[in-house]
Amino acid sequence: MLKKIMFVTLATILVLAIVQNLTAQPPEGRGPGGRPGRGFSSALQQPPVPANEEEKKILSVLDDMNANQSGGMMNVPPVDGRLLRLFTEATGAKHVVEIGTSNGYSGIWFCLALRTTGGKLTTHEIDARRASLARENFKRAGVDKLVTLIEGNAHETVNNLKEPIDILFLDADKEGYIDYFNKLLPLVRPGGLVLAHNTDSTGPDFIKAITTDPNLETVFQVQGHSVTLKKRQK
Repeated sequence: MLKKIMFVTLATILVLAIVQNLTAQPPEGRGPGGRPGRGFSSALQQPPVPANEEEKKILSVLDDMNANQSGGMMNVPPVDGRLLRLFTEATGAKHVVEIGTSNGYSGIWFCLALRTTGGKLTTHEIDARRASLARENFKRAGVDKLVTLIEGNAHETVNNLKEPIDILFLDADKEGYIDYFNKLLPLVRPGGLVLAHNTDSTGPDFIKAITTDPNLETVFQVQGHSVTLKKRQK
């Protein structure tokens, strides 16, 4: 079972790299070798198709947040949210830790998967107004019981975390990534993932940490986001 989960994780990372490169193609949608690829490019932009009414409700809340709450919230774009959900469900994550809740947009994407894996989200936010808005959004999406929102300076509050982490998502103060990483990597289980948004703004220490450790495997997406696997040991 563990080998199967690891295979799914690595396969997901490979798919991610391919999808990001394809979606970064110019508007003409040229395919390999210069062949037209308009149909395929268009398919990549299709919105998610809900499997049931519960998922439909959550996706509608996400659509509303993206349309009406995105200003000043520094949310991930919808395609990145879908990838967060994909990683979480593919790895069967039971505990996701997020640094930077904002209004709860990315957290709800995580919860789309966690409601099926039987997992939970622990998310940290320093801004009281955003934390309050996130609580409202988690409730109206019907995922509030899956979420523990910790308000305060995450550089301090993460020291209280003791449980193993399946996925760690960094999307807060970029210069602080290295501190969060150093404090929380010991809790990330072997086979777990560290996802970091906008790594091109983090500085050299974080990049060095995720690319030179022999116990880690890191790939970068087109936009400078990183996916780091904490390798299993024999």
